[in-house]
Amino acid sequence: MKHLGRIAALAGLIASLWLVWHENPAAVLHALRTAGAGLLLAALAHVLPMLANACDWRTLIRRAHRPSVLTMLNLVWVRESVNCMLPVARIGGEVVSYRMLRLRGLGPSAAAASLIVDMQLTVISQLLFTMVGIGFLLAHAQSGAARFAGQLAWGVVVLTPLLVLFALVQHASPFERITRMLNRIMSGKLAALIGRSAQIDQTIKLIWRRRGVVLRYLFFWQPLQCVLTSLEIWLALYFLGARVSLVDAVVIESLIQAVSSAAFFVPGGLGVQEGAFVLIGGALGLDPSICLALAGARRIRDLLIFIPGLLAWQLVESSNRLAAPPTRPG
Repeated sequence: MKHLGRIAALAGLIASLWLVWHENPAAVLHALRTAGAGLLLAALAHVLPMLANACDWRTLIRRAHRPSVLTMLNLVWVRESVNCMLPVARIGGEVVSYRMLRLRGLGPSAAAASLIVDMQLTVISQLLFTMVGIGFLLAHAQSGAARFAGQLAWGVVVLTPLLVLFALVQHASPFERITRMLNRIMSGKLAALIGRSAQIDQTIKLIWRRRGVVLRYLFFWQPLQCVLTSLEIWLALYFLGARVSLVDAVVIESLIQAVSSAAFFVPGGLGVQEGAFVLIGGALGLDPSICLALAGARRIRDLLIFIPGLLAWQLVESSNRLAAPPTRPG
């Protein structure tokens, strides 16, 4: 799997370089130079949607055990860094953030349940925003981009039943059922885990019963997060000299997120994101060189925020290993 990730990353890098070379590299570099430090501001603006994500995820945890906003922001930072930069199928960040939540004293059931429900609600929100983006693109795009939007629409059609199934499964005590089955296979060696699994299932159900929290998550925090993430796109395009509306930026961001999620096996979405920016931006009337410069601005965000996020994760892991008591022989 490690070698597959490296091969995908190399192929994506080659595809990115080919796209830049094919679409007039001088024009792309000129646009980036013209934008200058404005692209740094656009990249740093990503802190705003991360903060919104920290706040909405935090509401899923009971008030008595709820970590601080800064702690949740740190967890979101590391989670996004792992998911966006490593070939971990968009769930590696959840595993890492679960470990970090446990290190901060949150119980296993509360940590696991908040992550699972957060992931479910985020996927629902992303699906809704992708549908909005597809609808806008189908209504305003030319034939080539319309075909691309149609392919994304079929992806949504295929994904929707799986999403509904995932939501229904959460209410059928899946962790307890799976643990009981594995316990039978392993002749009772996992009996101690059955109670913990049942507790996770119960905590998930309790979160879904807090309808006010769930509705605020879906119809306030997630739309706010999407708009704030789109603000990055709008700012980058503004400094690149392209004047677009915030609605156009929302369309670009919603579809880029969908494409990036589909290309989870490519580290950082190398090559895939660049091609998607050209297709989606071109459908909205943007010049290909501006689209590739916009993709370059997204890479600046990766360097400024996500690479340090990976380093912060490794620092936490190193500190945890040093703090762990040494194992006694025998």
